[in-house]
Amino acid sequence: MRRNSMKKMNKENPVLLSLVEKLMKSQKPIWRKVAYELSRSRKQRVQVNLSKIDQYATEDTIVIVPGKVLGSGVLTKKITIAAFAFSESAKKLIGQVGGKVVSIENLHKTNPDGRGTVLLK
Repeated sequence: MRRNSMKKMNKENPVLLSLVEKLMKSQKPIWRKVAYELSRSRKQRVQVNLSKIDQYATEDTIVIVPGKVLGSGVLTKKITIAAFAFSESAKKLIGQVGGKVVSIENLHKTNPDGRGTVLLK
């Protein structure tokens, strides 16, 4: 991705721009893919409901959503979910089943290799 296009994409959100730049520097393909997905326009960015996460993830999985997690549906598994943003209802429902909510940036710091993660979009 060219640097100019990154500056155009979200110049109103310096946090997102900084995160994309950090992830693009990573040598691991999972983080480069997350950076690519986050660099898309706001309309094209991923929004995933809890019902989809529950359908595709297994117990104790780390799921990465390169966008926003929405609270529609039911979550029945204890899952760690990393995303750029969460709706309040999603945070509440994830906490109720014993799951964990983390930012993509924090997950990248604690798991730079991306081991044991699943990208869901």
